[in-house]
Amino acid sequence: MALLGQLRRPQPEPSAGTPAETVKALVKDDEPAATVDFSKQRVVMVTGGTGLVGKGIEAFLASDDEAKNESWIFLSSRDGDLRSMEDTQAIFRKFRPTHVIHLAAKVGGLFANMSQKVEFYRENVLINDNIMECCRLFKVKKLVSCLSTCIFPDKTTYPIDEGMVHDGPPHTSNEGYAYAKRMIDVLNRCYHDEYGCMMTSIIPTNIYGPHDNFSTKGGHVIPSLIHKAYVAKQTNGTFEIWGSGSPLRQFIFNQDLGALAVWVMRSYDSIEPIILSVPEEDEVSIRDVALMVAEAAGLREDQIKFDTSKADGQFKKTACNDKLRKLRPDYKFKPIRQGIKEAYDWFSSNYESARK
Repeated sequence: MALLGQLRRPQPEPSAGTPAETVKALVKDDEPAATVDFSKQRVVMVTGGTGLVGKGIEAFLASDDEAKNESWIFLSSRDGDLRSMEDTQAIFRKFRPTHVIHLAAKVGGLFANMSQKVEFYRENVLINDNIMECCRLFKVKKLVSCLSTCIFPDKTTYPIDEGMVHDGPPHTSNEGYAYAKRMIDVLNRCYHDEYGCMMTSIIPTNIYGPHDNFSTKGGHVIPSLIHKAYVAKQTNGTFEIWGSGSPLRQFIFNQDLGALAVWVMRSYDSIEPIILSVPEEDEVSIRDVALMVAEAAGLREDQIKFDTSKADGQFKKTACNDKLRKLRPDYKFKPIRQGIKEAYDWFSSNYESARK
């Protein structure tokens, strides 16, 4: 288990006025990876790059012309432990990114967040601190970090917008994760004010799609439901949904988020966060989502059961995407029914290898 003591830097920190030779000694010139083309306009490193959003970015880049001028590195846990400053510095020395999209985090669904509040806080604080400090040390031109709408206050007015992040405490069910993520927003401003770093953050609503974690215990709502529905289809059993299904959520397909995250990295030059979300009118209930999943799986109505003894979590956290709409009025989101069908079909076709 990573200890908070790791937050102490293993080497002295260079300040804004540190002599060049001191910085050079701290940031060593290791042999770069053969897969990195340093002649490109940007060398973009994606932490957590093999996860849901990283795969969404990859899918977008496959048909994007501008990506030809960029070298992309998608990190996985095999590249090092981002809770360790030593491992994180080694990764930055190896790839020498000009830009970083920071997706790596300890994540999970409602019940995982409720049962592991300490771990969700401590591990995410370590990861975020190491990434942000290395971006400063290695003079990364831009860092884009991924937050979540769960960081917003529990008791608030709706819709929530980017200026309301710190207006009150988050919902108690995920306060460990939420406070760790909130600190990224605080440090974006601190690093900019003290060191002139360009660090910003995106705040997506609930993400789903191919390559998700389809765990029925620790996964988020849509992938968890997809796994349960798949099993019910294979066994002719019951498709059980935890809770009443009444909470409302906005869902964004991972390839939509991938496309918008790349746009933020290239074109959004503000330290203030930006919400990446479908419009407010596209908010749906968990019940409706469950029924769409059941439809995608081809389940009968009598196979569907809601277990109302389980907690619902926060009732709603409607997000306003006005800032995004002003900057990208042309962007078209994938309809949720279509996205759920694609995610279910992917899981069904990749059941043996899918994370679950």
